[in-house]
Amino acid sequence: MKSYTKEYLKYFGYGLEDFIPCEICNSKAVDIHHIEARSKHKNLLNDIDNLMALCRNCHIKFGDKKQYKDMLKREHKRVIEWRSLNI
Repeated sequence: MKSYTKEYLKYFGYGLEDFIPCEICNSKAVDIHHIEARSKHKNLLNDIDNLMALCRNCHIKFGDKKQYKDMLKREHKRVIEWRSLNI
C-alpha cells in the first residue's frame, strides 16, 4: 500500500475493508488522488490537505484537469472540516 493511502486511511480512521466515500459524489472511492501533482510537489506527497478519495468516474472527470482544481480543494476542505467536527 502506498504511503499516502496509509496516511489518508489513518487520518480519517478508515480500515482497509471500510466503505470510503468519494469526496465528490459519495460513490465508493477507489483512488486516493493528489490534488496538486505529486511529481511537481513532492513535499505534498503525504499531506492530508492534498489527498482526497475519489471514485474512478470522478477521478477521470475531475482528477488532473486544471479547471477543476479549485473545486476539488473546496470539496476536500469541506470534508476535512466535517471530520474535525465529528471526531
